[in-house]
Amino acid sequence: MREKSILVVEDSPTELKLLTTLLEGCGYHYTTATDGEEALQKAIQQKPDLMLLDVILPKRSGFQVCRQLKTSPETKSIKIIVVSSKNQESDRYWGLKQGADAYLFKPVKQEELLSVIAEQLASK
Repeated sequence: MREKSILVVEDSPTELKLLTTLLEGCGYHYTTATDGEEALQKAIQQKPDLMLLDVILPKRSGFQVCRQLKTSPETKSIKIIVVSSKNQESDRYWGLKQGADAYLFKPVKQEELLSVIAEQLASK
């Protein structure tokens, strides 16, 4: 069986390091992208099992990336967990409406993030 892959999309070097260190410590295979365009390209090329997606990104917002991936037959099965500092219920609502499978607010608790990742990968 192929190892599950995760694409981490985050433009903040500090947040990116926190997320990738956590994933590495749990044995997940991951790649990274730091803007919306790069995220789309890597998602289309690599077809990761799951994405951790920030909303506020250069070039394209996480909402735009999510909507584009979820409306394409090629990429709609990628599980998308939005991890954002946009922490209003309206932001969560909008993210889920764009097709996100889960929406977590920053700063995200490690246990919560790992639980949601495991849950989303299990349902893939």
